[in-house]
Amino acid sequence: MAQNILIDKLLQACVKQGASDIHIVVGQPPVFRLHGRMRRLETKTLEQEDTVALMKSIAPERCQRELQEAGSADFGFAFGDQARFRVSIFKQRGQISMVLRQIPNDYLPPEKLGLPEVVTKLVMRPRGLFLVTGPTGSGKSTTLASLVNYINENVDHHIITIEDPIEFYHYHKKSTVNQREVHVDVPSFSEAIRRALRQDPDVILVGEMRDLETIEAAITAAETGHVVFGTLHTSSAQGTINRIIDAFPGNLQDQIRTQLASSIIGVLAQTLLPRIGGGRCAAYELLVVTPGIGNLIRENKIFRITSSIQTGSKHGMQLMDDALFKLWKEEKCTIEDVLSKAHNPDDLAKRIVNAKRGMEEEDKDLHVPEAFKH
Repeated sequence: MAQNILIDKLLQACVKQGASDIHIVVGQPPVFRLHGRMRRLETKTLEQEDTVALMKSIAPERCQRELQEAGSADFGFAFGDQARFRVSIFKQRGQISMVLRQIPNDYLPPEKLGLPEVVTKLVMRPRGLFLVTGPTGSGKSTTLASLVNYINENVDHHIITIEDPIEFYHYHKKSTVNQREVHVDVPSFSEAIRRALRQDPDVILVGEMRDLETIEAAITAAETGHVVFGTLHTSSAQGTINRIIDAFPGNLQDQIRTQLASSIIGVLAQTLLPRIGGGRCAAYELLVVTPGIGNLIRENKIFRITSSIQTGSKHGMQLMDDALFKLWKEEKCTIEDVLSKAHNPDDLAKRIVNAKRGMEEEDKDLHVPEAFKH
């Protein structure tokens, strides 16, 4: 029983301190990730039997079996009504390790996340594919939960989410929400999307577009009159379009370009940075697919998308490096942090140097010569 108390204490501390992850590894105390940095707890070093007991206290039977057979397993669980955790258990050097990611219970409204305004308009459209992309841990799940919740609060839709594992729990508000967990409720993402089309959905959230079948099923669903949310691990809007097309064999790529051009409504690429003074803030790149951009996709001129975003600000588009520049200018993030996330760090560094020079010039202009002071 002592073991359960230990895991409860850890989870409690994690929620209270606002840590994003708990790392449990043999040979050191538990480690929290706080505001992006790893912090060791001042407690005892974990032995092999500690990590095994901690794992057994939270992992469902099927995951313990999967761990033995495949060497790793993932699952989600609720910690009372305080938070949910997404857990990955795995073997390393023959011992058991765990990483627990905290998934908060409250959804932040889109404007609190700093999402570009046009995003909420895009997701209220009657159909189309909207992709949220970025590296692992860049806040994609949080953004999607916020958008799904926005739809749920504003319109009477049927929303189906397909996740592995389920992260945020959504309750029925104006909409009806069905959440299906891969490996628990349905065998695979692609199968779940195909089934969903017979379940009268308005909105389908596809947790991850991992393989060809899933991408294909998602595009088909978007074409047939549904809003489909998907995620990919790409860091720019242009890279996302390329990644989808490259997932298909050469002879199918023309057809996919045509389908994608008519079904995709937008791509939001995001990244998280440490905020000066603690916490984190997000930077977003947003591509809104206008008829012109649809043509670029269709005609395989994807390399021109980045410059189209640059000139598309009247549609609410923005490039990642412009968003990063703004975070620096508003003194939310340090130069080092914004440059580390930039797509073109050299260009951004030049811009920042010039901006600083401009600010110094302004200060000089304000300086009143001594002679005029009397």
